Amino acid sequence: MSRRGTAPVARERLQILLAHERTAFGNSDLVATLREEILAVIAKHVAIDQDKVKITMERGNSVSTLEIDVELPKTLHRAA
Repeated sequence: MSRRGTAPVARERLQILLAHERTAFGNSDLVATLREEILAVIAKHVAIDQDKVKITMERGNSVSTLEIDVELPKTLHRAA
């Protein structure tokens, strides 16, 4: 898959997961699932320390916010 192909797929997955989250009571399972999938996508392109990735979700009355913080190394190494 090319780099252009992964972004739309990841966006679609996030949209589906967020739609499910809006109907769910809790979001801890969703955040764990998102973390695993996002790490898998990033690992295809860049070698990163998985402990340096933080994903949080906040739910408001009308908007839910998904925040993804990925600490990239100073020198980027393509994943094998």
